[in-house]
Amino acid sequence: MHAALSLAARGLGRVAPNPAVGCILVKNGTVVGRGWTQPGGRPHAETEALRRAGQAASGATAYVTLEPCSHFGKTGPCAVALIDAGIVRVVVATVDPDPRVSGRGLTMLREAGIEVVEDVLRDEARALNKGFFLTKTDQRPFVSLKLATSLDGRIATATGQSKWITGPEARQDAQMIRASHDAILVGIGTVLADNPALTRRLPGIQEQPIRIVLDSRGRLPPDAVFCNGGQDSLQIVAPDCTTPPPSGVDRLTIARDADGFLSIPLILERLADQGITRLMVEGGGTVATHFLKSDLVDRIYWYRAGLAIGGDGVAGLSGPGWSNLGDAPRFRFVSGRIVGPDRLDVLERTP
Repeated sequence: MHAALSLAARGLGRVAPNPAVGCILVKNGTVVGRGWTQPGGRPHAETEALRRAGQAASGATAYVTLEPCSHFGKTGPCAVALIDAGIVRVVVATVDPDPRVSGRGLTMLREAGIEVVEDVLRDEARALNKGFFLTKTDQRPFVSLKLATSLDGRIATATGQSKWITGPEARQDAQMIRASHDAILVGIGTVLADNPALTRRLPGIQEQPIRIVLDSRGRLPPDAVFCNGGQDSLQIVAPDCTTPPPSGVDRLTIARDADGFLSIPLILERLADQGITRLMVEGGGTVATHFLKSDLVDRIYWYRAGLAIGGDGVAGLSGPGWSNLGDAPRFRFVSGRIVGPDRLDVLERTP
């Protein structure tokens, strides 16, 4: 199952709205087939593993990181495919939270006379697909916040210079993290200051994320790289925005919250409706603060460079903070490593 989870992770950021699933077929102590959810969500992991195994699948045990689906969609149910292939035992990490499945796949297997074992590495499987689970239980995607700051928490100098605080190794490392997310979100200030492409620039990866800009007043320039990258791009504005969107950019209208900022909970709800399971927030400081104040950040990737910019630099978090320390969101350190001359710390929200 550990190996199946490793396979499943290959699909993160490329299979939404589907979960990233891994499947390994074992017969007489030998792996006869492996599969993981393919880009775009099809084929499913089980179908891919069965295809690779061919006739050798008959009599095998299937290790699957998520309950095999039982409903008809673009393809037939994976539970039926396992039955038809002659699988005799299925080991499952966790039940599928999708109400169209949610136990029905396991029941279908048992009724066909297949031995089913549940909850093997359940917590690990749920953590891997937490974004998919959240879309079903909380109507929002998993949210990661990426920060790249100086030692004193600055993302630019007082004159606005920000390229580059962290080194090339950290920037390349961040590309790998970006590749595991379905969508990338920034504020309009970041677009106006840096004109980022927000694409994945990695060898062998062609699928690109949905690129999102929060732009309540419709200031997105039509010649911004964001508008012309040839990828899905989404501009989120407030109801009072009357400026038409740039050509080729989809627009989503979201109400403001009590502070006059675009409502983060509503944004996440609408993104989940669009099938986004994993969202990476990359800046700037105001956007990062509002996500944190909404208590809707699940993980922080914090790259820190070994330099100090000073108190007049642009803060990584900006705007009003928390007057009561007890109200501030708390995160726990889960890992840390050196990336070139910089350091990456990964933190997760404290339950």
